[in-house]
Amino acid sequence: QVQLVESGGGWVQTGDSLRLSCVGSVVPGRNFSDYSVGWFRQAPGKEREFVAGTGFAGVNIYYGDSARGRFTISRDNIKDTVYLQMNTLKVEDTAAYYCAASVALVGGPAIPYKYWGQGTQVTVSS
Repeated sequence: QVQLVESGGGWVQTGDSLRLSCVGSVVPGRNFSDYSVGWFRQAPGKEREFVAGTGFAGVNIYYGDSARGRFTISRDNIKDTVYLQMNTLKVEDTAAYYCAASVALVGGPAIPYKYWGQGTQVTVSS
């Protein structure tokens, strides 16, 4: 079992920046860096969307079309934390953002994500 806690969401205006954090807690004998991690978002009435992902130990990086060029995913293996830096925010970025983890190594949108955090809300107004 992996427990994930997201933070960093809030209310901002268009053009602003936010950095989301996802702290992973694992059982003894395992490391959070062993897991691929992805960021997803979902707005009311819309499908869940893959935003960004990183593979085992951050060796691979993936971005959804809406995030590429504006968002950056990174991980600090010492702090057991994955970050999502979001720049030049738009109204359409408004959503609940979720951190998810998978035992798969490669990362990306197609791998099975078994563990999910509670989400953090991002609201962007014009």
